[in-house]
Amino acid sequence: MAAEYYRADSENGDHVDDPSEDVLFMLIRDLNDTDDTFVVVQPDDDDPLWFASVAVLDEGGYEIARRDSTRREHDITIESSINRIAGDLTTWLAARAT
Repeated sequence: MAAEYYRADSENGDHVDDPSEDVLFMLIRDLNDTDDTFVVVQPDDDDPLWFASVAVLDEGGYEIARRDSTRREHDITIESSINRIAGDLTTWLAARAT
């Protein structure tokens, strides 16, 4: 069964359909700088119109990229709080699910 709204895929192969804020938190928390350096959230489509990604930075913290071609949005930020990242992503993703 495909995701109803979006899916999250991490570099190590973890895949979650329609992840909650708690699941996003866990996926981000589990990132490391060797073999699981990023997670991408996007619609479960062949040619998604938007995506968000979180990547581990060598100097610590995370780079968050959000792009939505239908709304002409492209934003890259740096953050160290996983709670804040998961909460902000959940809000951003909810706006795309409507």
